[in-house]
Amino acid sequence: MALTAPRRASAPGRRPGTPLSTAARYLAALAVVGVTAVPLLFVVLGGFRTNAQINAHPTGWPHPWVFSNYTRILGSSSFWRFLFNSTVIAVTATTLTVVLGAMAAYALSRYAFRGREGLYTLFAVGLLFPLGVASLPVYLLLRQLHLLETWYGVALPQAAFGLPVTIVVLRPFMAAIPGEIEDAAAVDGCTRLGFFWRILLPLARPALVTVAVLAFLGSWNGYQLPLLVFNDQSHFTLPLGVATFQSQYSQDTASILAFTALSMLPALAFFVFAERRIVGGMTGAVKG
Repeated sequence: MALTAPRRASAPGRRPGTPLSTAARYLAALAVVGVTAVPLLFVVLGGFRTNAQINAHPTGWPHPWVFSNYTRILGSSSFWRFLFNSTVIAVTATTLTVVLGAMAAYALSRYAFRGREGLYTLFAVGLLFPLGVASLPVYLLLRQLHLLETWYGVALPQAAFGLPVTIVVLRPFMAAIPGEIEDAAAVDGCTRLGFFWRILLPLARPALVTVAVLAFLGSWNGYQLPLLVFNDQSHFTLPLGVATFQSQYSQDTASILAFTALSMLPALAFFVFAERRIVGGMTGAVKG
């Protein structure tokens, strides 16, 4: 008598996808890829073309390939100055956001005190107020503190506006860590601060990477705040540098596309490198 392998029970509530639904999902994925990847490809390839090629065939393939646009921008001191300014501001803002947000999330997730939920709600409500709403008050405050034309004048407000999303992501992740681990650490003589630095932060590394990437990209792509703070072009960040380059060379479309492609390359590479950790951190926050 032949034995047959038992059929694996399907998960409750799940139905096998029909060919039509599978095709619809693939079509939606292709549409998303087309909307996001095609403009990037157009910008990158446009930098390898001449203005005559772009005017003749705006969506054509480079023929022949022209590398002078990229080499000219890479040999420009202004581009590297803009890149340096953006890097310093983004690293400073990201560091402040992650460190302060992790401390606040630790207190809001592991300590019980009066007004804790109200304080957390206040941070959550901060997600509803973008930087554009507070542009004038922020500018007046920075002027009174003599922080205009300084890196901190941009990094500090960016860190402040990045704290809400950081705390909202980190708090449930830290709260999901079992209390028995903290009790065992206390028995071994570990203080609460030692538990935070030695145990909690390593366990929350996926969420920390998530908020760090979000803070870095938000600071790197920031345009309005640097525009308010900086008047001297030597202090400009890359987004301001792109706008300045476009106004100075408005007729040189190929060079503008090359400058834009080089400006978005560091943030894009950083995002691609940390994409898996972002998904893991957000998953942990949702489960918490």
